[in-house]
Amino acid sequence: MSRLGIIGGTGLTALEGLKVTRRTVSHTPYGEPSAPLTYGDLNGKEVAFLPRHGASHTIPPHKINYRANIQALSDAGITDIIAVAAVGGISEEMAPGRLAVPDQIIDYTWGRKSTFFEDGQSPVVHIDFTHPYDQRLREMILQAASKEGIDIVSSGVYGATQGPRLETAAEIARMERDGCTLVGMTGMPEAALAREVEINYACIAVSANWAAGKTSEVITMESIEQTIRDGMARVRSLLARVIERMDEN
Repeated sequence: MSRLGIIGGTGLTALEGLKVTRRTVSHTPYGEPSAPLTYGDLNGKEVAFLPRHGASHTIPPHKINYRANIQALSDAGITDIIAVAAVGGISEEMAPGRLAVPDQIIDYTWGRKSTFFEDGQSPVVHIDFTHPYDQRLREMILQAASKEGIDIVSSGVYGATQGPRLETAAEIARMERDGCTLVGMTGMPEAALAREVEINYACIAVSANWAAGKTSEVITMESIEQTIRDGMARVRSLLARVIERMDEN
């Protein structure tokens, strides 16, 4: 039976509608995860929720202990992860407020602990990462969006940058030439680590703003926060519909 874990990003530090049943503090060989795992009932199904930036959104992207987060979810028996992330829009269809389910990723991060297979582990393991997001989960999200009447972009290339600063216009121009359609700071190594422990992983991305150089307007936190609030309301409806369909697929 599938067991769903939801990783919440900026704007989703708590899961509205979740009837909390328990919280567990996890200890992993890689340290402590961002927060205790919160278990609860959502639409009649148990889910585990983890805010990647911490319960009070205090952990910046480059300081997140991605290995501890994924290990904690794996130890809890989670089989599927839906990760929610706020992103910047690069392509025309990724205007502020749009939702997307990316199907590819390009990693521009550096210095992050990005694998479980190191520190003398043998044999060396090279995971197949041709398709970084699980197609079954992606299709479930897209079908749920259709049922809910939620406008969503059905594919995209997520460019994962180091943060915590936003990108320069030249960096975004390079990423666009590389094929990126959206930019965020938490997509990697999260997706790869999930693959290493054989957890199915997909992402719902919420465009919070145009990426640098894609608009003449100054990017402000106030406008970003309002767009995220509106987008996350639709994400919550979408997650509720996905959870209803979990055991049907």
